[in-house]
Amino acid sequence: MLESVFNAGTFSILSVCMALGAALLLGLVIAMAFKFTDTSGSNLAMILVVLPVLVAAVIMIVNGSLGTSVAVLGAFGLVRFRSAPGSAKEIAYIFFSMAVGLALGMGYISLSFMITALVLAVLVFLEKIGFSDNGSSERDLKVTIPEDLSYNGIFDDLFLQYTSKSNLRRVKTTNMGTMYELTYRVVMRQPEFDKELIDAIRCRNGNLSISLGLVQKEKNEL
Repeated sequence: MLESVFNAGTFSILSVCMALGAALLLGLVIAMAFKFTDTSGSNLAMILVVLPVLVAAVIMIVNGSLGTSVAVLGAFGLVRFRSAPGSAKEIAYIFFSMAVGLALGMGYISLSFMITALVLAVLVFLEKIGFSDNGSSERDLKVTIPEDLSYNGIFDDLFLQYTSKSNLRRVKTTNMGTMYELTYRVVMRQPEFDKELIDAIRCRNGNLSISLGLVQKEKNEL
């Protein structure tokens, strides 16, 4: 079942077409899965469609040739240093596509389908149960208070009521030193508490500026 379609390293038109066709099909499936789980608007999906085809083609070309293998390895190294860093999810999907392409380049079509089905099942399951959704309740909170207010513990009772976790990340003077801008990282108990927390803080900071928003994730996560 898991035997290679390439007989003793030789290629026929039929076996090559089967491998490249499977690579294109699985690349499309992987790209659709990436678009389903991605919320950043990345354009990586288009690349994921053709990446297994390219990797499979490269493996076929270098099959049995040490010199060509070294040349391709150097080319991949140059591409890496000319590429912009991506998120951890993007890099994982790239390795996923490359693994499928490697299997197809060696002629293991059945194995490539098994890898794709298993990995996609795990990814979709983890996405459904919210395994990677740790930051959905995290907020960046910026509050401006007058300089005559002591900022130490000023909102602790409100954070106790509306958040499950909070910490003061930065204190900055603003408006010619007449005010403080406090930056907190908070984890909301429930998303609908956002407005209630803002209204409660407004009553305490004299209706000065308040900003509450989602945490901006770093692109270079890996």
